[in-house]
Amino acid sequence: SGGVEFNWPQHHRPSTYMPVQHAIEHSEDGGVTVWLSEHDPMQRMKGMVGICLHPGKSYIDAKVRLYNRTPFVQAFLWWANVGIRVHDQYQAFFPPDVTYVADHAKRAISSFPVARNFYYGVDYRRGVDISWYKNIPVPTSYMVTESKYDFFGGYDHEKNAGVVHYANRHIAPGKKLWTWGNAEFGYAWDRNLTDTGGPYIELMAGVFTDNQPDFSWLHPYETRTWSQFWYPIQQIGPAKNANRLAAINVEPNDGKLTVGVCVTELLERAKLLKR
Repeated sequence: SGGVEFNWPQHHRPSTYMPVQHAIEHSEDGGVTVWLSEHDPMQRMKGMVGICLHPGKSYIDAKVRLYNRTPFVQAFLWWANVGIRVHDQYQAFFPPDVTYVADHAKRAISSFPVARNFYYGVDYRRGVDISWYKNIPVPTSYMVTESKYDFFGGYDHEKNAGVVHYANRHIAPGKKLWTWGNAEFGYAWDRNLTDTGGPYIELMAGVFTDNQPDFSWLHPYETRTWSQFWYPIQQIGPAKNANRLAAINVEPNDGKLTVGVCVTELLERAKLLKR
């Protein structure tokens, strides 16, 4: 229950338990990047991710480089998979324009956040909010199929804190939740996979696709690069919008609006405008 799994070039990274090359890079602004690198044993491509911390900024900057070092076109996928400890007061959040979600290969569709049909064999016809971990009894995936926003995340209402993922949606449109389910089958897997970590969900962020197991292509000797960002939020509830600098939540409250903002760095003379 914790950490990030960088899935490539196949799902759940076949080389997960193999050693990786590593290096530490210091930038002029005082930032530090830990580079992790490997040559994929299946297709001999080179994959690198640099975990970067910048002075005065609360986000983690994951800088990714993939290189096809072969003379052949190669298929790949990339999903960054964050494992998060959960309980009955944990809620995933997607952008406000997300009204439905899809299973793998889009073989099933559900309304979101309130499911109103059968999904994964579960009867949600009475109307069940599946953004809450506690409401999903069986192993379940759901992925955003369309959004004009660049963020998603999860929020622990008990701790009043959460996490935001931000990335350019034109490169990284993938936004996914996976859970073993809040029932005995899921609890058994929790016991098998963690010592004391307890139940967890996976918040997965994909590039070049919005679904699994869609693949993209790297042409001979082609390199692709991008960045993905994660940062903490607190005291504001699930975000309604977010970018690299800030997350905001707006909630109606007895005829008024409650606005909460979390920033990732000091923003001098910042203004909040109501239009």
